[in-house]
Amino acid sequence: MERTLQVFSNGSFHRKGNTLFFEGDNGKRYLPVESVREIVVHGEVDFNKRFLEFLSQKEIILHYFNHYGYYMGSFYPREHYNSGYMTLRQVEYYLDEARRFLIARAFVQGAAANILRVLRYYANRGKDVAAVIQDIEGLERRTDLVSNVPELMAIEGNIRERYYQGFDTILDGTGFLFQKRSRRPPTNELNALISFGNSLMYTSVLGEIYKTHLDPRVGYLHSTNDRRFSLNLDVAEIFKPIIVDRLIFTLIGKRVIVLKDFEKQKGGLIMSESARKHFVEAYDERLRTIIKTRQSKRPVSYRRLIRMELYKLEKHFLGEHEYEAFVAQW
Repeated sequence: MERTLQVFSNGSFHRKGNTLFFEGDNGKRYLPVESVREIVVHGEVDFNKRFLEFLSQKEIILHYFNHYGYYMGSFYPREHYNSGYMTLRQVEYYLDEARRFLIARAFVQGAAANILRVLRYYANRGKDVAAVIQDIEGLERRTDLVSNVPELMAIEGNIRERYYQGFDTILDGTGFLFQKRSRRPPTNELNALISFGNSLMYTSVLGEIYKTHLDPRVGYLHSTNDRRFSLNLDVAEIFKPIIVDRLIFTLIGKRVIVLKDFEKQKGGLIMSESARKHFVEAYDERLRTIIKTRQSKRPVSYRRLIRMELYKLEKHFLGEHEYEAFVAQW
């Protein structure tokens, strides 16, 4: 089974023949390249051209996070599965405003439905989020009344803002407060967790896109512009509530991550390496979690669900089946 290799240590990557190894403070660590789908670097790591050439040959993506836990970028090897015809179809759907809108709306409605799943889950466990649920239900209905992407984006922003206001209720008594959404740098611990988790989600979706015929540069909700990738941001909206947010609530609720794991420094709030390791380990475990869905005859992992979502998009662009976003059933 292919896996994601998370690297927190400082050191350097090297290639020796058909083998890769990481050399750090604890010596050399050889990498099983045949079973690695992507490498996520969290430490200060050096590498050279030969290393990147080997990654490209083995179709391994490398994602890089900086000292503060911010996603910096990805080495995205030459696409081996990319299809010129599929790219043309993606662009065709993007340039047609009506067809672009339908895809973008499906992303927003899928995200809203999964947000409501999360809120109802905690409402059933005694959390007073009824007003938040009611407001988001009303906003979700408005997605059928607008006709362009900017209006849709405005509704999506309002849904997300109202949803985040419910975080304080869900996390009541933990000391973690949302206050308001802040990024680069996040102004508090909860925002730091959200940003870190979302970045991991973006890289996971990007890694799955690489294994399909889709071009990650063509997005529909997030505009295709100077940004290198945008389709992964679109698809991530569907999965962030049920993977990232649920994980944050679990880690805080079980006190795996606590307030003392964060330190204010010049330039931002830093999450300790141990906290990031705990988060990443739990995140990888969540992606491997097997669940039953209506989409598949047999139980599948959350990571596999992401790939299946991309296959649904491919069928949509080929005119085989109208795209509908995944909605959790629990």
